[in-house]
Formats: sequence, structure tokens, C-alpha cells
Amino acid sequence: MTNQTQLSGPVAIVAQPLFSESSSQLHSLGELVHSNDGRAYRYTKVGGTSVAGKLYQGAAEDTTNQQSLTVAVNSVGDTSVVTTTTVTLAVNLLAEGLLTVISATAGAGFQYKIKGNTAATTAVTTFTLADPIIIATTGTVIVDVRKNSYDSVVITPAGSATAAPVGAAVFNVTNAYFGWLQTHGAATLLCSTAVTIGNNVMPLYATAAGAVSAAVDGIKSSIGYALQGIATTDYGQVFLTID
Repeated sequence: MTNQTQLSGPVAIVAQPLFSESSSQLHSLGELVHSNDGRAYRYTKVGGTSVAGKLYQGAAEDTTNQQSLTVAVNSVGDTSVVTTTTVTLAVNLLAEGLLTVISATAGAGFQYKIKGNTAATTAVTTFTLADPIIIATTGTVIVDVRKNSYDSVVITPAGSATAAPVGAAVFNVTNAYFGWLQTHGAATLLCSTAVTIGNNVMPLYATAAGAVSAAVDGIKSSIGYALQGIATTDYGQVFLTID
């Protein structure tokens, strides 16, 4: 049974309402919906309890098991890629993620959606692709793989970025459950320092989950601009431009 996204006026029809959580996945990760006033939301799986008004990022980058992996060459039409590099990955950890051929004599620069992967503990693994190989690969073929940006999202950490920001929570969602993050339009967001109206806004990695005026902490990932002046540790209106 479908539901409205529960915003005023006629809006997109979705299987899971915006202000809800679900233990079952009802949309593709990253699926995009819009309200009638132009706000946008992405479907996510939460990797830690989400809290409304806080800023979230994708799962932390795994440079050991997901970057610069050497793989066997592929022919046009193949739907699996086999590593020769040994890795440690849980089964289907990268389902709905992406594989990019970063280096090859032929076939470099192409990106493929991952349908699933075999489990591996310091062993080779097979990535099953959602779509077939477009261009045959030759030479030494090296790929990067990564989880879907909306899989296992977590609060932006204190310290430094470990993934790109993906949205602001609009509902409190239980760990490992599914829900929506807002990515565009007027949103409520926690600000860790005072923010001046009209200033660009970015994550503040000195404080988990918070945002800050870009002028305070230099240029990093811009997530939008302030619609009002916001006091330190208050929630306020930010126009998100993540998506």
C-alpha cells in the first residue's frame, strides 16, 4: 500500500512515508523523492540511530578492502568481476554500491552497479554486476568499489571527514532500519557554532553531527546556505544543496 510523503499538498507517493522507519527495505537505496515545494529526500539505511536535525554521511571509506583492487580481465557482456587482490568483505556488503575501473589498457573510466559480492576473509572475491560489462578490459585492470552512499549512514564524525555528507535526518530511525534523509531545500539542521544568515554552510568536524559557516573552518564540502542567523548549538533553517 502506498502513502504520501506526509507534507502539505499533493506530493510524491512512496511505499514508506517520510516520517517513519522500517525494518524492511521498501525502496532502492538512494531513491529520490520530492515534496511539492521542491524539498528532496533520499532513502537510506541507518548505520547508527538517526536523530532529526543532525547531519549524516555515508559509511566510512575502507581503503584496504575497497580501493585499488587488481581484477581479472573481462569481456563485453560479463556480469561478474573477480579480484586477484585478496580482501576481507562480508557477503553482499557492497550490494547496491558501485565499481569503477580506475586503470586498464582498455575499459578504464567505466562504472558499474554492484548487485552483490561473495564473502572473503583475506581471499579473492567476486562482484556480481547489475548490468553487463560495456567495454572489454585489457592489461592490468584495477578497480575501486564502494558501498552505496546511502547504505549504513552515520552522523558526521568529530575529527575529520571519513565520507561525504549525504543529508539531514528528518526522523529518529533505529540502527539498521530504513528511513529518509533530506538532501535539498529548506531543512532544520543542528549548528555547532553561530551561523550568519546567507553564509555557506559545511560540516564542522570539530564537533560530531554539527554544521558551521564556511568562513569559520575553511573550505570543505559545502552542504548549503543559512536561511537565518543560528545561535551556537541551536537548530535552525538551512537551505540544503547536497543533492
